[in-house]
Amino acid sequence: MQVLGIDIGGSGIKGAPVDTRTGKLLAERLRIKTPKGVDPQPVADVVAEIARAFEWKGPIGIGFPAPIKGGVAMMAANISDKWIGMNADELFSRITGCPSIVINDADAAGLAEMKFGAGKGQPGTVIMITLGTGIGTAIFHGGKLLPNTEFGHLDMNGKDAEHRASDAARQREDLSWKKYAKRLNKYLTALEKLFWPDLFIIGGGISKQSEKFIPLLKIETPVLPAQFLNEAGIVGAALAAEKSK
Repeated sequence: MQVLGIDIGGSGIKGAPVDTRTGKLLAERLRIKTPKGVDPQPVADVVAEIARAFEWKGPIGIGFPAPIKGGVAMMAANISDKWIGMNADELFSRITGCPSIVINDADAAGLAEMKFGAGKGQPGTVIMITLGTGIGTAIFHGGKLLPNTEFGHLDMNGKDAEHRASDAARQREDLSWKKYAKRLNKYLTALEKLFWPDLFIIGGGISKQSEKFIPLLKIETPVLPAQFLNEAGIVGAALAAEKSK
């Protein structure tokens, strides 16, 4: 099945058609800068622009940086508060003219990695962590997703973890890879103590540089980079739309 997958991030909105049988992108992805303020209408306009660029008429899956229940955004951490309580499924379906399904962005990335990537065949507990503007998390056990976890908001030295250990925090504070790995290690250790996972998968834009920080981590749980790198959200969003049919 072919589905248009779109990943809404804090800095960019990316999309491409996906073959959900293989997880392969069917065209080069299109990336458009996320509108300042991340308000609903400008974001919806970008999603519609991506759909038009691919002359898309079929289903659309959209990874979104918030917990999603029944298509409704439940909170707003790195997006406009105007999203809270809004039915994002209906908004995107209306503006694109295509049936659109919205899923938490980290959950989407996790779905891709569990079906086709680093988590494929893993029977235990897997935690997917996306490191970007914030920290997204997705937890799987026996391949089954527990949706809408928000462990990027765990406390680290009096702040949300994503304000200390996200890729945005690394860049904002100009941290060396050694110092950043130390912070990330502290965060992963906290998750270890809560869930005793069998595997961590690190995704988001920073996964392209995984060799610079994963070898510096000192935790018991194995840590792997996402095989889809920063395209995991696109592929997983498409899978979510396929499952909803």
